[in-house]
Amino acid sequence: MDKEERKTINQGQEDEMEIYGYNLCRWKLAIVSLGVVCTGGFLLLLLYWMPEWRVKATCIRAAIKDCEVVLLRTTDEFRMWFCAKIRFLSLETHPFLSPKSMTNKVANGHAVHFTENLATENRHEMSKYSQTQPQQIRYFTHHSVKYFWNDTLHNFDFLKGLDEGVSCTSIYEKHSAGLTKGMHAYRKLLYGVNEITVKVPSVFKLLIKEVLNPFYIFQLFSVILWSTDEYYYYALAIVIMSIVSIVSSLYSIRKQYVMLHDMVAAHSTVRVSVCRANGEIEEIFSTDLVPGDVMVIPLNGTVMPCDAVLINGTCIVNESMLTGESVPVTKTNLPNPSVDIKGMGDEFYSPEIHKRHTLFCGTTVIQTRFYTGELVKAVVVRTGFSTSKGQLVRSILYPKPTDFKLYRDAYLFLLCLVAVAGIGFIYTIINSILNKVEIRVIIIESLDIITITVPPALPAAMTAGIVYAQRRLKKIGIFCISPQRINICGQLNLVCFDKTGTLTEDGLDLWGIQRVENTRFLLPEENVCNEVLVKSQFVACMATCHSLTKIEGVLSGDPLDLKMFEAIGWILEEATEEETALHNRIMPTVVRPPKQLLPESTHAGNQEMELFELPAIYEIGIVRQFPFSSALQRMSVVARVLGDKKMDAYMKGAPEIIASLCKPETVPTDFEKVLEDYTKQGFRVIALAHRKLESKLTWHKVQNISRDVIENNMDFMGLIIMQNKLKQETPGVLEDLHKANIRTVMVTGDNMLTAVSVARDCGMILPQDKVIIAEALPPKDGKVAKINWHYADTLTQCSNSSAIDSEAIPIKLVHNSLENLQVTRYHFAMNGKSFSVILEHFQDLAPKLMLHGTVFARMAPDQKTQLIEALQNVDYFVGMCGDGANDCGALKRAHGGISLSELEASVASPFTSKTPSISCVPNLIREGRAALMTSFCVFKFMALYSIIQYFSVTLLYSILSNLGDFQFLFIDLAIILVVVFTMSLNPAWKELVAQRPPSGLISGALLFSVLSQIIICIGFQSLGFFWVKQQSWYEVWHPQSDACNTRSLYGNSSYLDNETKPDTHNIQNYENTTVFFISSFQYLIVAIAFSKGKPFRQPCYKNYFFVVSVIILYVFILLIMLHPVASIDQVLQIVCVPYQWRITMLMIVLVNALVSIMVEASVDRWGKCCLSWALGCRKKIPKAKYMYLAQELLVDPEWPPKPQTTTEAKALVKENGSCQIITIT
Repeated sequence: MDKEERKTINQGQEDEMEIYGYNLCRWKLAIVSLGVVCTGGFLLLLLYWMPEWRVKATCIRAAIKDCEVVLLRTTDEFRMWFCAKIRFLSLETHPFLSPKSMTNKVANGHAVHFTENLATENRHEMSKYSQTQPQQIRYFTHHSVKYFWNDTLHNFDFLKGLDEGVSCTSIYEKHSAGLTKGMHAYRKLLYGVNEITVKVPSVFKLLIKEVLNPFYIFQLFSVILWSTDEYYYYALAIVIMSIVSIVSSLYSIRKQYVMLHDMVAAHSTVRVSVCRANGEIEEIFSTDLVPGDVMVIPLNGTVMPCDAVLINGTCIVNESMLTGESVPVTKTNLPNPSVDIKGMGDEFYSPEIHKRHTLFCGTTVIQTRFYTGELVKAVVVRTGFSTSKGQLVRSILYPKPTDFKLYRDAYLFLLCLVAVAGIGFIYTIINSILNKVEIRVIIIESLDIITITVPPALPAAMTAGIVYAQRRLKKIGIFCISPQRINICGQLNLVCFDKTGTLTEDGLDLWGIQRVENTRFLLPEENVCNEVLVKSQFVACMATCHSLTKIEGVLSGDPLDLKMFEAIGWILEEATEEETALHNRIMPTVVRPPKQLLPESTHAGNQEMELFELPAIYEIGIVRQFPFSSALQRMSVVARVLGDKKMDAYMKGAPEIIASLCKPETVPTDFEKVLEDYTKQGFRVIALAHRKLESKLTWHKVQNISRDVIENNMDFMGLIIMQNKLKQETPGVLEDLHKANIRTVMVTGDNMLTAVSVARDCGMILPQDKVIIAEALPPKDGKVAKINWHYADTLTQCSNSSAIDSEAIPIKLVHNSLENLQVTRYHFAMNGKSFSVILEHFQDLAPKLMLHGTVFARMAPDQKTQLIEALQNVDYFVGMCGDGANDCGALKRAHGGISLSELEASVASPFTSKTPSISCVPNLIREGRAALMTSFCVFKFMALYSIIQYFSVTLLYSILSNLGDFQFLFIDLAIILVVVFTMSLNPAWKELVAQRPPSGLISGALLFSVLSQIIICIGFQSLGFFWVKQQSWYEVWHPQSDACNTRSLYGNSSYLDNETKPDTHNIQNYENTTVFFISSFQYLIVAIAFSKGKPFRQPCYKNYFFVVSVIILYVFILLIMLHPVASIDQVLQIVCVPYQWRITMLMIVLVNALVSIMVEASVDRWGKCCLSWALGCRKKIPKAKYMYLAQELLVDPEWPPKPQTTTEAKALVKENGSCQIITIT
């Protein structure tokens, strides 16, 4: 086999990786060991930081099949490296397994997935894993997932459970009986323990990991260097800072681990009952569960320890852990295709498609429903980290790195500083050799220049702004679990909003109903709770077609169902366990109207109600429920009126879907017009339908019937109109975002026209804007995929309308005023189906639609995530605001995801708002912008601090002098740290502005600002340094020097003490004193120049801590400069200079301050104009793809598409997504 082979694992998935095989090489290991010794352990550190170097330096390439170590590289834009050791799983040691029986046991589906054909399994399964030693399987673990070697694939693959490649039939036929003890033991060996383990690392382990961070290693190097040079105080200060930084970092990391561990461990081990193949029921720990086990769900409920599919009974489940909705969900047993009256074809089981039948790990089963003598059973399909909860925990434990230009530029900035340090390093060595300085001093001073240039306080300074922003966000009720994303939120230029519960109120109010009689709509009715309607089929449908249940006596379920049921005022009763046992297979749930609504006489009000002329008791029992499915957009029930022979089927759902499943003669001719009128006004419309079932359908047959058999040939009964009001603050917030040039997009699971209407109501689409509806149809009957373009007419009411189409609601077209469309703003609207077709068949059109797509309706959760990705692909910085219900994936994928739900699902979201209102979005962006600007200010300041100090030291090195220990200490602690931590305190500006902060450090204006300040500071420092030498009183300083005539003034002064303390480092001299004073002022000058306020932060004079700190420092430095204090001078090793020179230094500082602040103000005001003028000769292509696209589309005569046109994908070059526009006449 080729030793240079490269394979891919998890192909096509989010965690796709390339895999390379390596074997340990002894001679390479010996060379590396020697290198480690020679470099004093530094090579070992380097190999610790770089896993690919580590493997390549100690191993040689090998075939993946026989390798000892695998090297993995992600295929995304980060291209991250990981390495893993190959381990062996021994099968022969297990007491349950004899070599003979093992072949059969492997064949029963332990493998990479459970295959269907048992005969082929016997032949192939064993060879999949067995190599020369049939009892050993090779595997490695990466990110809590085990990858086993698969001989048929010639690759590693992770163990799949029953969630892939298993048909619904086989779940009943092969897996519903349970496992034998031997098979269970065998599978447990392969799948391991069923638990989501979040190991909280020991403090020591975390400490080692933190301390081995490259930055702390550099600090350790600095401290050792300073100690050898006797700079003990500064070294001690850095050690204290590092310890504080490490301790706080360890505390927050460990706290997060403990929180996650507690969230997972709260219900990790419970006792469960499982059915064995021999019919026994065995009690085991949940950690022993394996895929294929049949678990008995207890009557009083449990917390699910795994993902399992229901095969018997019904469960009411709280899925807030996964979905964010605390609404109980009813789960029914998986349809069994083999016993369906009308076979619907055997389909493969999938937890996503069959989620209404799947109990997910971590969700709470509140109660179960069952029939006499039958247990509620579920087949375990996934365990451990493979479960839905396990995947959520993995995404938190191993997050994708955040790619942000600021951080990339930060590394470039550090490299530049290293380059500058390199120049200083070489200069110092050459200068010292020329001046015949001893080697020990040369080494210390040349290395010292590196520690001066790369400031040790940089990470602490950078984090300060983010920590302060996090604290301010907390005050306004926004909690953050990923602080690094605060800066990224400052760049957001597009925000996606969920509709229900985010833009609009959470609940729906029943506005009224519109019934159909004799295929005509009656007038709308407000009151449904009356005697006339009590026995009508319409009310019977409202009373039965829902998923409500009583939990501890309180009616709960979907808010829409609750409103609907409350409107009719009926009573719901569920049979108790005793009643079920007594009546044997009685209907489990009964609904009936309150007595006061039932008429006194038993005579029915109209012909429809003849069937109800029975005794005064009028009850309807719900026999079978087909839960609401977002894919089907409907739900239905089979019910029976007490004493009635025939059963009734009731259905409710999206009007267009319900109408397509009804007899055409029962649907009113003006159906689509009435529907459109309601949806345009923003109402949520639900249609109802009914039909009588054949008398041959018995209770037992109904329990196993397919929903397709029930849901057709129905009678259309009318519409329920629900009102979803906009939240009060929605229009204001969206207006603020529009003013700030931030695009807003609506992503909803609701109807298209309702969504467009809400978008107009809340100001997302302005009254004069055009809405273009893209209706994409997949390839069908040999025809290519195509998009039909409709212009939604939202201003005029048309009387005529086209015939109903079962696929989509027809949209009226606008024919006039298309000439000025380039001037008029336009928006695209599409539903989830169209969006998927466009992504698949029209790749070149997708980016153009992303540029103006505003309304995305009927979007499934995974489509929401795809939309976020599509927007990011055209270089938008995307924010997502949702109530956490089905937005988890999108919230996690967006640059800034804000969950309005405080439930556990918000773990997936970087930000969670305490108040369920979108007003948190502008607040977050404002704080993000402030934090981003603070980062820029701090970076610029730290760059100047490094260069100013570097230049001071370089100047002093030229005369073989240096800054004193306490001078360094004063500058670094009293000035730099105080300034950095207070300049970050500026709060965010009151409102959002249209201007956006730059995304990177390497931008023209920013670099010009830094370079100009560097030149100014170097200039004035050099001026002071060389000018002092020109003074008449100047001489090379020695302990007897007396430029101030102190002896004549004070007699025996403290300055004479210097005679007893020889200055070995030549720190005390006139040049040092001059450079120290001028540079001290320069740090404060650039701090003020860079502390920008508007338009992203409050002005710096409102940052009181900063103002007070700077004033105190200014006063102190002025005081010791103009009025020397002997004790301070002695500590700081400052020499006495004449008063006239002190005034001169003050003048230098004042001119420096004036020039610095004027230049910085000019750069702010005219920097961009000058740069664009300088670059004006060549036209600049916008960096962001969406801006480039916008420029292209402005001159495209074919864009936007004209109404009544169709865009077809070209059949031959479909993979390129090319398309042509065909005008239909």
